[in-house]
Amino acid sequence: MKKIFEEPLYPYARSPDQDCVHTIRHPVVVIGAGPIGLAAAIDLAQQDVPVVVLDENDKVSFGSRAICFAKRPLEILDRLGCGQPMVEKGVEWETGKVFFDERQVYEFNLLPEEGHERPAFINLQQYYFEQYLVERVRELEAEGKPIEIRGGNKLLRVEEKGDHVALLVDTPEGEYDLRADWLIACDGAGSPTRAMLGLDFVGRVFEDNFLIADVVMEADFPTERWFWFDPPFNRGQSALLHKQPDGVWRIDLQLGWDIDKDEEKKPENVIPRLRAMLGDEVKFELEWVSIYTFQCRRMERFRHGRVIFAGDSAHQVSPFGARGANSGLQDTDNLAWKLKLVMDGLAPERLLDSYDVERIQGADENILNSSRSTDFITPKSEMSRILRDAVLDLSEHHPFARPLVNSGRLSVPCIHDGSPLNTEDALPGGPARSRPGAPCPDAPLAESFLLRRLGDGFTLLTFNCDAPDVLQEDGITLRRLALSTRDDPTGALAERYLGEARSAVYLIRPDQHVAARFESYDEVRLRAALRRSCGKEIPA
Repeated sequence: MKKIFEEPLYPYARSPDQDCVHTIRHPVVVIGAGPIGLAAAIDLAQQDVPVVVLDENDKVSFGSRAICFAKRPLEILDRLGCGQPMVEKGVEWETGKVFFDERQVYEFNLLPEEGHERPAFINLQQYYFEQYLVERVRELEAEGKPIEIRGGNKLLRVEEKGDHVALLVDTPEGEYDLRADWLIACDGAGSPTRAMLGLDFVGRVFEDNFLIADVVMEADFPTERWFWFDPPFNRGQSALLHKQPDGVWRIDLQLGWDIDKDEEKKPENVIPRLRAMLGDEVKFELEWVSIYTFQCRRMERFRHGRVIFAGDSAHQVSPFGARGANSGLQDTDNLAWKLKLVMDGLAPERLLDSYDVERIQGADENILNSSRSTDFITPKSEMSRILRDAVLDLSEHHPFARPLVNSGRLSVPCIHDGSPLNTEDALPGGPARSRPGAPCPDAPLAESFLLRRLGDGFTLLTFNCDAPDVLQEDGITLRRLALSTRDDPTGALAERYLGEARSAVYLIRPDQHVAARFESYDEVRLRAALRRSCGKEIPA
């Protein structure tokens, strides 16, 4: 039976654009049909923004690649209409264990509290993720939404023209020109779009290499993340083990810097390493092998006129911590609603500058955490190694040392403190976790979950107070979700949104980040906050 990544899911088909005398101009073109490009396109199409996705390939990625998807991206995928199949197929987990030599020295729980619809993490091969996204595109097409994937369409040239972007595209039947009002580049770490515009990354490349092996085997390891420092099967290095669906296990083995990558990827060299780890009695087959180098880099700016970069094309981090695809999905979640407002003339173009501000903040947080993880996993001096090993020894019996153990700080959503779109916090005693700039924490309601009720538009979220059900401001519609103690069966809602306050009014952005919060309804202040969240009244 053929595997999914062998089947063309969006094969080349001649586009009417190729037969037009005049160059066709599209509102939005997305470069790259990977997870981030497809997520951006789906988000825009759901808002009735016409979008064309170009990709030189015609099928999903080979190999599992990104496998760990965190709670916040799963919540984003729920709004895109494909979160449920991800969770149903994926392997849920929340427990991680750290080993030093052969001893377990540390264990952690990534979601210690109840009252969230989605799990802390799922493991799922990237090719399944891309399949579900393509299936969602097909659903939208059937609904008449303006979205199209063009496989076998390779970008050859891109030029930013001020009021549009000019593209030259190659196909099996020759080249054609295309124009876009806006171009979103989601074409990966080696982004051809970035290279064609003469742009580059800034940051660090670490002197170490890691072997990734996807192994098909039957094993009784629990559904947990296991990380080893200096294990007996890989002395002086590290290792990682994750369970995926279909009996596939992800194994990462640190190799060091001075290696021959082509030699190390050969099965005759990979298999002995895996046998040393798993034991001679375990039967397994290799599904996919790759080698990666730690890189923590980003572009200086993500927006260049009408060309906007997202995901790996904008930033790179080391895989430990699952910050790549997870942060890329938060990029598109931040971008799509802003681009929609600008295209509809309901917000000034400077609103897109806040995408740069907020997602560069997110990238910098990821790079900082990823760099710290890398420095802990691969000490750069003998003294650093002695200190790390002492921390690991102490963590086995002393809780104070455990927060210092860093086997990859796992992905968490960025709180956009200091964003130009935020209004100063005006809820005395309000919980810090739901302050302006923060993503809304989920909470169980009487018959649903909060994030399901918030939707994907501007929302006026009120607790124990009166306010209009609908408010209009400069063409923006603000709809109210009114909640009270009757809607809070577990008390989690009050804990996460009221704190010490008795009532609260929240202004929630379409990406479910808090823009403002108040103790009571004040129409003048609320309207000002709404204008600010749309980029209309940003202080100098």
